[in-house]
Formats: sequence, structure tokens, C-alpha cells
Amino acid sequence: MTAKPPVERIRKSPAQVRTAVHQAVIDLLCDPEGEDLNIPAIAQRAGVNHSSVYRRWGSLDALLADMVTTRLERDSPLTDTGTLRGDLLVWAEASAASIRTPEGRALVRAVILSMPNSTQAQAERAQHFQRRMHSIEQIRRRATARGENPPPLEQILDQLIAPFYIRAIFGIDLPATGYSELLVDRLLSTGSGPGPGAST
Repeated sequence: MTAKPPVERIRKSPAQVRTAVHQAVIDLLCDPEGEDLNIPAIAQRAGVNHSSVYRRWGSLDALLADMVTTRLERDSPLTDTGTLRGDLLVWAEASAASIRTPEGRALVRAVILSMPNSTQAQAERAQHFQRRMHSIEQIRRRATARGENPPPLEQILDQLIAPFYIRAIFGIDLPATGYSELLVDRLLSTGSGPGPGAST
């Protein structure tokens, strides 16, 4: 394996550091001749001091969790379609599109491989993914305000989100069409009932 030449380091703003480090992770994950994924290699590829990466994220696991959450927040807008089904479908299709990319699949697998062992590290990872859970709760609150009865958060995680990531982890391609609709409709057929005030 040929070592990559160091990237020239110039002073970067915090936002530029974050962007450069995120891109360096993607580059390393997608480069078949790249170095092992570790903070010194990431820092070198990004053109920043490795101490800056440790100071901001603390560990490779925290960096990867931040990247996954940031990527999903960027690619999965909280579009208000006027219905719970529509909101979940837009959200799910955007998530599926992100996972379909080579870098998306590689990033999901890297997060799984870096699963933390300590209680503190697990708590830190959970804090990053709370941002993602917050977006789902926004969809649920919006549906409730319309008079709809959304499924519980845990059911959305198990029936709508988990299937995408199980496929990404095991390298199983998502169906070309219709998969998001299938999952959303299956979730809503078992997870929600009449809206508040509806007769039974």
C-alpha cells in the first residue's frame, strides 16, 4: 500500500475543520488503498492537527456517530406533507437514498464496527443519535397536532428505520422501488389507530 502524501495544513475555522474531517473519513472509507480508519490518518487526510480532532470529538466512535447523524439530517428533511404517511414516506425515501450510496453504506458499517464497549462511550454515542430521535419526535408531534395517532417511537425505530440499516450492515441492496412505501404502510397498519376523539 502506498502511503498518501500529507495534506498541507492551513488554519481552518471550526466549521471548515468539521467539513474537512467528515470528508476525510468518507475518502478513507471509500479508498480501497487507503489507510486504516483512525484519527491520525483522518487528521492527515483532512489537513488538520490530530489534537484538534481529539479535542472536538474525543474518539473515533464519537466522530462516526456525529457523521452519520449529520448526514441523515442533511439528506432527510422534515417535510410537512400534511399527513403522517406522507411525512414518514418522504423521510424514509431520503434515508434510503442516503444509504444507497457507497459512502453511506461504508459509513454505516464503520459505525457498527466501532461499537463502544464502555458505558460512558455508549452514552456519548446515544447523545449523538438523540438528534435523530428528535426529528422523528417532531414528525410524531406534528401528526398528533393534526389529529392523527402516530405509532410509538420504538415501533417506528423497529419497523421503519431498522430494516434499512440491517440491509446496509449485511450488504443487502435495497429494492429499487416501493420499499419505503411497503415499510411505511406496514408500520401504519399496525402502529396507529383513530385520531383523538374518533369514535370506536
